[in-house]
Order: sequence, then C-alpha cells, then structure tokens
Amino acid sequence: MKKWRKRLLKIVIFGLLAVLVLLGAGAIYEQVSVRKDLKAYTPSGKLYDIEGKKMHLYTGGQGDVTVVLASGWGTANPYVDFSPLYDKLAPHVKFAVYDRFGYGYSDTTDKKRDIDTITNEIHEVLQAAGQKPPYVLVSHSLGSLEVLRFAQKYPDEVQGIVTIDSGSPEYYYNDAEPPISGGFVNQLLIKTGVIRMLFNTDAVIEGARAARNGLEFVPDDLKKIDLTASLLKLKNANIDDELRQSRANAKVVLDNKKPFPFPLTVLTSDYLGVTDEVWNKSEKEFTSWSLQAKQLVIKDTEHYVHQYRPDLVTDEILALAKK
Repeated sequence: MKKWRKRLLKIVIFGLLAVLVLLGAGAIYEQVSVRKDLKAYTPSGKLYDIEGKKMHLYTGGQGDVTVVLASGWGTANPYVDFSPLYDKLAPHVKFAVYDRFGYGYSDTTDKKRDIDTITNEIHEVLQAAGQKPPYVLVSHSLGSLEVLRFAQKYPDEVQGIVTIDSGSPEYYYNDAEPPISGGFVNQLLIKTGVIRMLFNTDAVIEGARAARNGLEFVPDDLKKIDLTASLLKLKNANIDDELRQSRANAKVVLDNKKPFPFPLTVLTSDYLGVTDEVWNKSEKEFTSWSLQAKQLVIKDTEHYVHQYRPDLVTDEILALAKK
C-alpha cells in the first residue's frame, strides 16, 4: 500500500512538473511572438497625442464631406475591417477610421471607457488630424453608442448617420445580455500561447472569419494584419471595460434623447434568415432617433454587413453625403 502511494505521489509530482514546463515554454513562446509581431505591426495611418496617449487615425479620399467610421466592439483592427469600403468612398468623400484606445494601432489607456470620455477622444483626434465637418457618422455594432453621443454633443458638425447592424441605445440598456468575462482561464490560454498555437491552424482561422464572410473582400496582406491584430489585442483592459460600461453608456445616450434633424439610415442584417424578434423589433424602433429615418434589411448577410455587401453600404453612405 505504501509503495502504491509513493508511486502515485511520484506520478502526480512528475505530472505537475511537466505541466509547469509546458506552461513556461508556452509563456516564452507567447512573449517572443508578441515582440516579433509588434515589430511588424506598423500603423497604417498616423498616430496623434490624445490625453497623453497615442491614438490612431487612418484617412483617405477627397471631397467636402468626411465619413467617420466607428468599428464594433472587439473588432481588433478597424482599418482592415472597413477596407472593403475605401475604394468606393475615395472618389467622392474623405473618410477617417479611428481606433479607440485598446484597438488597432492605438495605445491602451488608464481612463475608464465611459461614453463621454470615448466621444471626447474621438472629437480630439479628428481635430488633431485636421479633419473638418460636415461629418457622416458610420457605426458598426456597439459603435452606435459613441456615434449617437457624438451627434448629441456636436450636432452642428453632423450631416447624417448610418448604422451597420448597430444596436440601439434602448437595446443595449434593456435587452442586451450582461457581459461575460472569460476571467483567469482566458488569460491563462492567452499568456501561455495556447490561443496563438490554435490560430496557426487553417480551421481556427476560417472559423474566426466565418461571421465576417471569410473576409472575402479583404486582400491577403490585410488579412495577415487582421490576424496579427487579433492576437495582439485579444485581451486588454480597455476592450473589457468598454463592454462592462455598455449599459451605463446606453443610459447616458438615452437620457439625452431628442430626435435628430439630420438623416439616419439603419442597415440591419437578416442573419442569413435566422429570426431574432427582440433584435428585429429594436432595429425597427431605432428609426425613432431621427426625424428623417429609414431602415433597410440587407438579405443574405450576417452581423458584419459591410463584409458581405460593401457596395450597398457605400451607396447608403454616399446618399447621405450628397444631401
């Protein structure tokens, strides 16, 4: 009996040591890979000093109207995400894609991700870059909250708003599910390189891109940037806090609700035919935010509508830019 116990104890000890060695090796692999990625991960646009940190803005196009593009929550690299729109926008309007802190090429910040702080940062980076209104604000997903708040705070600078499958403030306050934190396990998988190793397989990469139409309209070089960004931005305090604050942020926008005098176009995905009554109802009611509003349901798309129908999304943006 004693021999059996000693043998079992040795097995447990060796097993634990093996796990620790693997975790240590994984952590070193992750650290080396991050350093390598950061060297190659150079800004596509320019960095500006905002509140003591570097904030990234990518710009292009020509014209008298500037289209300001706000990415959804968790979209690691907004520059890549909106890239299918650039060639169609550029001949007609200027455009500016900003990275909130914690995203893309921007730094992380110690400031809480409350809606007024985020909105002030957006306004500051546009000014620092020399961008001038009128703006057509375009939001995807949770980006709607900062776009609406921007329009509330700076109404004279806004010509119109286009939302791309963006939830309304009413939805985020009343109906959205509470945010779930991955906690210790997620951090462990990231820090020990497990997630990175999984993303070395084609099946995992394809699965991660599935809801974005496989990035069909994104060039291969930008797909590589997207993958690098996803690994670098997997977990940071700004992205976490942004989701944590989403209900409180929605409340601020709701408390200041007054229908806008400028146009609002609500683009809604049909989720490839899968019906969600709560979401569909909230999207229809989203039109209450403007005296000149319309909703379009885009067939055969999922949440990243602009990755499925960049032509249609661009047409709706340009329609507001011409008004």
